[in-house]
Amino acid sequence: MAVFRAFLSEWRFLKRPRAEIARVTHVSPPLISKRVIYRHSSLASKPTPSRDKPRLSFPYNEQKPGEEGRTMDRYLRETPMLDYGSASIQALIHKHGWNELPETERVRAIYNYVRNEILFGYNIDDSIPASRVLADGFGQCNTKGTLFMALLRPCGTPCRVHGFMIDKKLQKGAMTGIVYRNAPQEILHSWVEVFLDGRWYELEGFILDKSYLGSLQAAHPECAGAFCGYGVAVKDFRHPPIDFDCNDTYIQSEGITRSLGIYDCPDDLLQEHGQAMSAIKAFAYRYLGRHLMNRNVKKIRNRM
Repeated sequence: MAVFRAFLSEWRFLKRPRAEIARVTHVSPPLISKRVIYRHSSLASKPTPSRDKPRLSFPYNEQKPGEEGRTMDRYLRETPMLDYGSASIQALIHKHGWNELPETERVRAIYNYVRNEILFGYNIDDSIPASRVLADGFGQCNTKGTLFMALLRPCGTPCRVHGFMIDKKLQKGAMTGIVYRNAPQEILHSWVEVFLDGRWYELEGFILDKSYLGSLQAAHPECAGAFCGYGVAVKDFRHPPIDFDCNDTYIQSEGITRSLGIYDCPDDLLQEHGQAMSAIKAFAYRYLGRHLMNRNVKKIRNRM
């Protein structure tokens, strides 16, 4: 009976009014695997991201002169997912004094907090608000990005979200048998773009906390080049571009198959591009799948 009540509760979550959530339910497949594809992976053949030039160039990523002043307000507003008015987020900003720091230092401090204090893991849903991600203490690309944006905006730093699809080869070995065979070939992914010093920076490197990535590197000392697996898709496994110092950062970008475009907020991205799940699949993920994934992530992290 308890399980049935929990199922009804989660079903009501999925059927909530669209204004309250991102209108769709999306869950990314797990990224924890016993198998790694590197060096000869087809995903490793793309050019290395440049420090000064974005790896991916899209016409809509460019703004006309003078446009910034007229549009920045849209990148600062609060939304149901970017609920920075919540007490927990306001208290966190006040505790660290982020809103009092110079802008570049502020972005770096918030970036490092989201990367390392919010551990890599799987939340109940991609459409949860930033305050829930903070309460969970863990997240993946989409949910950690939501929290990152919700911490930047109330401090006055404009930001937006860029949606993508990534090849499931990035997860190869994380799912086996029928689970892997039934996984979609392309998985929803996103990074955050931050406007600083007159340009947009593409920030993706906050997805994996340093302890998890360090354990992964220690477990594969033979890999000195490209690496694809365990939630990583980079050209240089030993020195991935994850540290922010007024540069773009990446950790999964080599797995990108196509762009979905740039959106003002994650609410809009999920509304248009989320992958809907049946009630049965949602139930299985919430009560079994994600817990197994998080247990695997913890095991990898604790190897150090």
